[in-house]
Amino acid sequence: MTNQSSPPQQSSPSHATAYWTTAREHGELRPEALPTPGPDEALVRALYSGISKGTEMVVHAGAVPPRVAEEMRAPRQEGTFPGPVKFGYLSVGVVEEGPEGWPGQRVFCLNPHQDRYVVPVGSLTKIPDDVPSRRAVLTGTVETAVNALWEAGPRLGDRIAVVGAGLVGGMVATLLRTFPLQRLQLVDLDARRRHLADSLGVDFAHPDDALADCDIVFHCSASQEGLERSLQLVGDEGDVIEMSWYANREVTLPLGEDFHARRLSIRASQVGVVARARRHRRTSADRLDLAVSLLKDPVFDTFLTGISPFAELPGTVQDLANGKFEALCHVIEYPRDEDRENEDRQTKDPRQTREDQR
Repeated sequence: MTNQSSPPQQSSPSHATAYWTTAREHGELRPEALPTPGPDEALVRALYSGISKGTEMVVHAGAVPPRVAEEMRAPRQEGTFPGPVKFGYLSVGVVEEGPEGWPGQRVFCLNPHQDRYVVPVGSLTKIPDDVPSRRAVLTGTVETAVNALWEAGPRLGDRIAVVGAGLVGGMVATLLRTFPLQRLQLVDLDARRRHLADSLGVDFAHPDDALADCDIVFHCSASQEGLERSLQLVGDEGDVIEMSWYANREVTLPLGEDFHARRLSIRASQVGVVARARRHRRTSADRLDLAVSLLKDPVFDTFLTGISPFAELPGTVQDLANGKFEALCHVIEYPRDEDRENEDRQTKDPRQTREDQR
């Protein structure tokens, strides 16, 4: 796929529109000033962004615990929790202005939902030609899965379960399906997730039917019951890699059962830093480059389960929170240049519009 470029502009746009969570369960699109790019900065026009349903619904609900509010900041977040806050981190766009070699380049950026933005070029990840722009919004989620695999270190012939067949769990299973494992199961209460497992070529199991004595269990369901079942499925002295974020919910576990008697370990995997096993040899930029390169595989299109225009983003977020959409990754599509021109003409003074039509 070739890079998408835009014709040169006479001057840089001076304003942008961004999505802000303004209060609990309320968000809106807000105009804001757009700075002129500096020598090592780029002006990016957004093509698509993705809604990270788990984390962004926590932000939408105002449920980020104050104790970890700073640690849970997105890389280019503005404002503070619970709000107003500009949050998000799955943006794909095309560089309109920037240093030599950057204009026309398609890029991924850990940026909130915004139609145009100015960022240091060091925060941009170039998208390979064989990765479609829409699929590239998954880069940040693939990065999360890569980090978890670095954390866990699966080995030849391992028996592995992934508990929770949502976006993150599905991503972990997608990467693991290429490993030389003895067994891999994707585990979920929702029988409808069997279709996802079938699309990935991975064995699906209800929690009651999942096979035990696993070497590693990745827990991604963000539920107490899922974590309890993970402790039952992992083998003696095995590892549970906890990928769920419970936000302000309390979780109670029967630590006097499997955890204590069988000497189990629960380790958190969080994408904010590179996993310890690779931290001295890989940077976050290396991890993102790897993640986006993996997206050349069309199987990842399975996770793109809905699309809405940017103008409808506030309502889309509320619909996701209400469960109206059964989404893995819901994609937001931004206006193309010709769409913007039409909008500009419609908002002109009617007398000027008539003059333009003559």
